[in-house]
Amino acid sequence: MDHRAPTGDPMLTARFAPPAVPKLLVHRPELLGRLTAGAQGPLTLINGPAGSGKTVLTAHWAADGRTTRPPMWLTVEPDDAPGAFWAYVLEALHRGGAALPAEVGRPTRAEGVTRSFLVRLADGLAASAQPAVLVLDQFDTTQPPATSEGLDFVLRHAAGGLRIVLTSRSDSLLPLHRYRAAGEITEIRHADLRFTDADAEALLSEHHLTVSPDGIRLLMERTEGWAAGVRLCALAMQRSADPEAFLRQFAADRTTIADYLLTEVLDAQPPSTQDLLLRVCVTDRVHPDLADALTGRDDGARTLDGLARDNAFLEQIDASAWYRLHPLFAEVLRAHLRQRRPGLEPRLHGRAARWLARTGRLTEAVLQGAAAGDWQFAAAQLVDNLALGRLLTGLEADQLGRAFAGMPPGTPGLAPALVGAACRLAEQDLPGCEAELRRADATLASLTGDPLTDDPLRDPCGPAARFGRAFLGVLAGRPADDLTAIERAAAEADRLLRELAPPLLAERAELHALLLAHLGAVELGAGRLDRAESTLTAAVAACGPPGTEAPLCGALGSLALTELLRGRLRQAAEHARASLAVAERSALPAERRSGIDHLVLAGVAVEQDDLPAARRHLDLATAAPGPRPDPATAARAAVIGARIAAAEGDGDAALAALRAVDAAGLPAWAADELAVAESAVHLAGGDAAAALRVLDATQAPDGDRPERALARARALLAAGRAADAARALAGVPADDGVPTPVRAHACLLRARIAEARGDSPEAHRCLGEALTLARPEELRRMFTESGPWVRRTLREDPRTARSHGWLTPRAPARTGRTSGAARASGAARTPQADGQPPPSPVVEPLSARETEVLGKAAELLSTEEIATELYVSVNTVKTHLKSIYRKLGVTRRSEAVHRAQDLGML
Repeated sequence: MDHRAPTGDPMLTARFAPPAVPKLLVHRPELLGRLTAGAQGPLTLINGPAGSGKTVLTAHWAADGRTTRPPMWLTVEPDDAPGAFWAYVLEALHRGGAALPAEVGRPTRAEGVTRSFLVRLADGLAASAQPAVLVLDQFDTTQPPATSEGLDFVLRHAAGGLRIVLTSRSDSLLPLHRYRAAGEITEIRHADLRFTDADAEALLSEHHLTVSPDGIRLLMERTEGWAAGVRLCALAMQRSADPEAFLRQFAADRTTIADYLLTEVLDAQPPSTQDLLLRVCVTDRVHPDLADALTGRDDGARTLDGLARDNAFLEQIDASAWYRLHPLFAEVLRAHLRQRRPGLEPRLHGRAARWLARTGRLTEAVLQGAAAGDWQFAAAQLVDNLALGRLLTGLEADQLGRAFAGMPPGTPGLAPALVGAACRLAEQDLPGCEAELRRADATLASLTGDPLTDDPLRDPCGPAARFGRAFLGVLAGRPADDLTAIERAAAEADRLLRELAPPLLAERAELHALLLAHLGAVELGAGRLDRAESTLTAAVAACGPPGTEAPLCGALGSLALTELLRGRLRQAAEHARASLAVAERSALPAERRSGIDHLVLAGVAVEQDDLPAARRHLDLATAAPGPRPDPATAARAAVIGARIAAAEGDGDAALAALRAVDAAGLPAWAADELAVAESAVHLAGGDAAAALRVLDATQAPDGDRPERALARARALLAAGRAADAARALAGVPADDGVPTPVRAHACLLRARIAEARGDSPEAHRCLGEALTLARPEELRRMFTESGPWVRRTLREDPRTARSHGWLTPRAPARTGRTSGAARASGAARTPQADGQPPPSPVVEPLSARETEVLGKAAELLSTEEIATELYVSVNTVKTHLKSIYRKLGVTRRSEAVHRAQDLGML
């Protein structure tokens, strides 16, 4: 029978046919299973934006034979009047084999149907022997309310005889809350439809594209799993000579993605909404009031809410008042804005910057000001709000640094000069920083005028700007230049802090932390160890709030080095490990880690005669991509490297390490350390005369250091001049102010001198004193360097030998699986039974969170699944994995799991 629409037109057959399933298809069994389960109930809703794969998924399900009989299909048109809609529904049921009584009848008017028709249809469906499963594709809010009301009536009264699978870009006018309350709806939303990394990799493989894991991650970051975006990228990559390069370089506005989004999303909106989208795209997120500020209208709240409900590539952020555009859509809109309204974009950035500043959103205001090219405004926001420290530490440092990278050199004004100085300092460009500070000083002088004639109460610069200058003066200062000037700048900064508003200071914890951490490091570099310890301890106490992770790591590292120089090895190692733990816990980028923590652990390992660990930590310290060490720290690194090389028997390498240091900018104590270390290298090579010549050729610092006196005594004793050695040891006081390693080594030399003159009781007494001093810190290296006579002497005194078994470190025995503590630290194990050496221990312990991540990786969970299991972000999991690879010395996840299993960590 020829069925026609109420208008008399023939039915369009194409509307009853499911779209063909693409040949290149990503199989999504989990979603197909949810569709099958949903079709057992009255309503299944598949909701997502254009190109999210709603229709493809439903067509695949319809063709997959998962239901007892194929579902019926109807593609809904937005201009269907209620009568026409129901006529097409009846035709779809008829073509699908649903037997309905003739009494149901057919709509006769396109404008609508009677209540009686809906009652007869619901009753006919309820009497059907088998439920009818009907797919309504593209059923959106454009349907008249009467259509949704009628569909809800029939669905509720069909007594299970009708089951609807409904796809739409927006939530329909059906009362979804009722179906949710009754548990009668299955919902597949945009978040479910997004492609995973595995889905994207499968699709690319279907296109015969092989892409690295980094390429897959980049593709997913750009598209956020939007199915059409991934497909369009795959097609473009097929045409590219270098698919990986395409992913790194592709601009959305120059691909078919732009055509798709402009046609399917932007052009589908009314003109006023298009205007709003083009204006709000200049911000990463938008508030309704900000939208009104950008459009000059008052419909922001209503329009943004409607766009979010319609899945128009704009979503609400965590149920807040803020919204965000899909990054690809925002990129396309910005390009479209530049084309349609040239010159408007900078003005919109400027308008957004001022709205954000008024509402207290400092970082966003600065970024928008920079994007507008309004450098004076953007820089003044940082200076006036005491936020220069954010360019140097915290999660926003890199973002802010990139924003000011475009600021033209010499931009006039005090604030741009101070921001320029901070940016140069963040890049470790000290000459550039000093040049910007000179420019700031010139501006300050011109603003403040002549202090002898001007009103002393007049201060056009304000305390915030003057604090910024003093603050940067401390951070840019170097002890080799003028320690007094740095201390004066620190005192000025501290004084100005007390003049500033306490509520603002409470939000700027990084300022005090950065000042103290740097001042402590400067005092350390100047050799003022007592003052450095006090200042750095205060710096650690000042850290803790978000944004202070970098100064905390720096302060702990400097404090660790201070303790190492004082011979307090255990405390030094404790502070160094705490620094590493903070860096790992906060996922501090490698370029912001100085490597001092590893340097200290190398120094501790040398003193404790653990040369493999010393070498590993020194390699990590020297390879650290973070800030360059100050000259004194570089000298200490050379000394530790020389000691390791000499202990390994490579005297040439040891001397080369020491002579590579530029002694010109070193403080006197650090230069003396190099001389003492070079003397020790010559002694290790058996050349006592050269050891003495090095000490004689260098000038001793004021108040001859105990370390130099000890080095001279060692060289004299090696030269056979025991009496002169004994006199030299008089320069090594026995009080607690001398580092323990120096005192212990002096006792050891006295024991050897006593042995040389045949005074065995004195030799035993001095050796016992040396051992007693060395035991708490396990200072083994000095006894190893003293040759076999120590062990020979101990063999003559078994009781003393038994009480100092710590001189010979023992590897932990392995019985079954390694203990939890050993697993966490990656402890070394005894050789394996088959004679093969065990895997080398890890560089440093895995944190508790890293151990969790590694365990989930061993269960073959994906990165996204690990993130879900541990309630963290995907980026956090990636950061932990990179750290695990570094610590285990591997490059891939499978290698990390195997290595951890070999070490007994899993």
